[in-house]
Amino acid sequence: MSILSSLFGAKKEYSGVVEVLDKVSFLSAISSKKVQVIDVRTPNEFAGGHIKKAVNVDFFKPSNFVAYFEKLDKTKPLYIYCRSGARSKKASHKLADMGFEKIYDLQGGYSNW
Repeated sequence: MSILSSLFGAKKEYSGVVEVLDKVSFLSAISSKKVQVIDVRTPNEFAGGHIKKAVNVDFFKPSNFVAYFEKLDKTKPLYIYCRSGARSKKASHKLADMGFEKIYDLQGGYSNW
C-alpha cells in the first residue's frame, strides 16, 4: 500500500467478485436457475413489494445480517438488491469481505425493477 493510499484511504478492489447487472440480465439470471436472491432493504420496504423468491435480510441490522450470511455457501453466487443500489453496493462489499466469491448487484435497485 502506498503512502498516499494509506493517508487517504485505499479503495479496495471488488471487480473480480462484485458485478453490477442491468435489470434484464438480473432477471434472466434469477429466472433461469435456482439462485440465492437477497433483498437487503428493511422489512417495511420488503412488505411494500419485492422480487419473487427474494429473501429479506435487513442491511441495517448488522448482527442479523452477518449471522444469516455465515450460514450460506460462499461458493454459490448471490443476487442482491436494495431500493436504489447504494445499500446493496455496501452489502456486496461486506459480503465479499466475508469471503463470498461471486455477487451480482441489481443496477438501480428495486426502484429500477
